Amino acid sequence: MAESVYRVTEVIGVSDQGWEAAARSAVETAAKTVRGIRIAEVTRQDVTIENGAIVNYRVRLDISFKFEGGG
Repeated sequence: MAESVYRVTEVIGVSDQGWEAAARSAVETAAKTVRGIRIAEVTRQDVTIENGAIVNYRVRLDISFKFEGGG
């Protein structure tokens, strides 16, 4: 089995539509500049509240991608 090396980077997505939309936005935006994203793990979810109402959903994700030439 070939050896591989991966990097894990934290990204945060924000949406007024929900956590799923926030996660999708984070992954799609990261994928524009990071090649080979393999996994995204939700590490935290929170909301922004104004005047007693939720205005934004935030998702913190750890994304992992393989280093090129790493096996």
